[in-house]
Amino acid sequence: MNPYGPNGLPYPLPIHPNLVHLTVGLVVIAIAFDIAGAFYPIERRLFRFLALPVTRSALHDVGWYNLLAGVVTAFFTVAAGLYEMLLAEPLPGVTSAFGLGSLDTMLWHGVGGVVLLLLLTAMAVWRGYQRFAWRRDMGRQVQWSYLLAGVGLVVVLAVHGTLGAQLAAEFGVHIAAGQLLQAGADLTTALP
Repeated sequence: MNPYGPNGLPYPLPIHPNLVHLTVGLVVIAIAFDIAGAFYPIERRLFRFLALPVTRSALHDVGWYNLLAGVVTAFFTVAAGLYEMLLAEPLPGVTSAFGLGSLDTMLWHGVGGVVLLLLLTAMAVWRGYQRFAWRRDMGRQVQWSYLLAGVGLVVVLAVHGTLGAQLAAEFGVHIAAGQLLQAGADLTTALP
């Protein structure tokens, strides 16, 4: 066991999983609201029926600001993930549902996190150019190619997140209960 504590970290709970969910939520909301803004003429009747005072520019504003927040949190998410990965002690002799060992899964997840950070940053720059330069005088602030790339990015985030979930669920990375059960400990006395 790691000398830091039950989760193998110098703090009680892993930070990376919490930041991951915040980042993914912000990015998914950003893409969803930009899609809603792009299809606003079709959805306008629904908004009127529900008595919601929604404008196309407001939908795009939500998309833009959520993407910015998602990119900012992504930097902290990747940093926390790489730090926590350095302290990880996965369960030995386990193979994931993808057929990978723990080190391969950590490598793919770590490198993938950095690549996703770069992709998110590129998406934010692309979105910024659309908002402030290329399409600033248009009702629909985003290009269809941007929306397609955004949906593709969400799919990649889902696959990448599955690797992270496998690290926790299958390899017991920073999961005190999984590590303790593997070691044969009694959880009622081993955990605080």
